[in-house]
Parts: sequence; structure tokens; C-alpha cells
Amino acid sequence: MSILLCDSNCELWYTRAEELGLNFIAMPYFLDGVEKDYDLGRATDFKSFYAAMRGGSMPKTMALNPEDYKAILTPYFEAGEDVFYISFSHAMSGTFSSLDAALRELGEQFPERKCTVFDTKAISLGAGMQVEAAAERKRAGASDEELLAFLEQFRGRLGCYFVVDDLMHLKRGGRLSAAAAVAGTVLGLKPVLTFNEEGGLSVYEKIMGRKKAIRTLAEHCVKEMTAPEYPVYVLDADCEEEGDKLAALISEKRPEAQIRRQPVGPVIGAHCGPGTLAVLFIGDKRPIPLK
Repeated sequence: MSILLCDSNCELWYTRAEELGLNFIAMPYFLDGVEKDYDLGRATDFKSFYAAMRGGSMPKTMALNPEDYKAILTPYFEAGEDVFYISFSHAMSGTFSSLDAALRELGEQFPERKCTVFDTKAISLGAGMQVEAAAERKRAGASDEELLAFLEQFRGRLGCYFVVDDLMHLKRGGRLSAAAAVAGTVLGLKPVLTFNEEGGLSVYEKIMGRKKAIRTLAEHCVKEMTAPEYPVYVLDADCEEEGDKLAALISEKRPEAQIRRQPVGPVIGAHCGPGTLAVLFIGDKRPIPLK
């Protein structure tokens, strides 16, 4: 057996992480030159963060370096523990090259220890839902091998759709091409985005107007959710009223849905910006984005 580890880019709320007994890596971000670590919402001032962005501040995120990862993992190895790390998408950050370098060094120092790394190929609660489900199974006594087999299958059932208010935030962070961002802004398009097979972001469909985009997110969840025993997460980045509307549209047609409302955290929010809305659920398969 091993210690289950995740990172705060999974965005599980801190009370849920505590309930599950999770260890997590607090991922860093900078706002107005001040470095902070996302604490899964324990003491995060979401309103101030998004107010700063609306006022023109440009928060930045930062990859960890090999020394950071060695400092995180060494205490577990010294205590004789193996680690099962369920991470956010490797396609979204260069931080995992640092993790690989750290693991090579630690492998020489602790040859009897093992660190299994599972790439959720998602961010935010797309990763968090996988962490949550794996933690429940681990508490029930699942082995590392059983967890890995479960996650390989479960990852392929994640439904995620989201829209952003300003495409230029994704363009600035390299998550969307400049041409797509400019075209979408000029034409008033609200691309519905999802995760692709590699764990990056891709356009699923193109919608005209914000209200229609919100209805479209709800319709996807209503039609595609096939596992109501898992929660449905509705997330907003400082657009709580619209998030509540999205949740209500889903509840109206799928009253059995266990809807959980959360804000988008600052590390993810630094890239998608205020006004982002997302719905995440478990269906039969992942959405297939436009080519």
C-alpha cells in the first residue's frame, strides 16, 4: 500500500480532501508580484483575486522545480512509504519534467521505494473527480494495482464542458491560438471547450452568445450523465449567479443529480479568467472535440 497524493490543481474543496485523508501539493501562483500557494479554498479570497483580474492584474503560475518535488517526496520515502500520485494533466504544464528528474534522483537514493504517477489528463474537478473516486476505493482497501486499473477506465468516462468570458486569457496562457481567440472575440462566439485525448484543451462546439452557451452546458450534462451516484460539479469563476442558473437547469431535468457548487481556484483561474463556467460529471465516455 502507498500514500495517496494529489495536487491542488485538482480543486477538491479542502473539507472534502480532509474527509478523504488526502495529502496534496499546493500549487503556486503570483498575483501582483506576491507568490501564494492554492490551499483548496481554506483561506483563499476568491472575490479579491477575480476583482484584481477584472481590474487589469495578470496573475501568473509557475512550474515546480526538481528540488521542490524532492522536498515533497523525500519525507514519505524516508518513512518507508510508497506514493501514488494522481496528477493534473501533464499536457498542461512543464512541471512534470521536473517531477521526472526528481524521481530519477530519488530512485537512486531510495531504490526500494516506488512512486506511481497517474495522469488524469484533466484539470480542476476533472482531475478532482478522479482523485475523489480513487480515494474512496483506497479507503475500502483497494491495492495500487486495483487503483490504477480503475483510474484507467474511469478517466475515459469523464464529461467536462466549459466556457470562458474572455478568450484572450486562454490565448495569453498558450491554451488557445491567437487566431482562434481573436476570431471568437470579434464574432461573439462562445466556444464550448473540453479536454482532448492528450489532456490539453480543444473546442467541442461553437455557440453564439452567453445565454445559449449556459443552456448548452446544461443540456450536455442532462443528456450524457449516466452515473448519478457520482457528483456533478458546477464551477464558476466569479459569476455565481450564472453558475446557480446552470445548476438549476440541470436539476430541473435530472433531479437525482448530486450537484456540488464550487468556485474556480486561482491557479486555474489565472488561465481561464473571471466569467468561466464549467460542468463536470461521469458518463459513458469523454466528449470528442472538433478536429
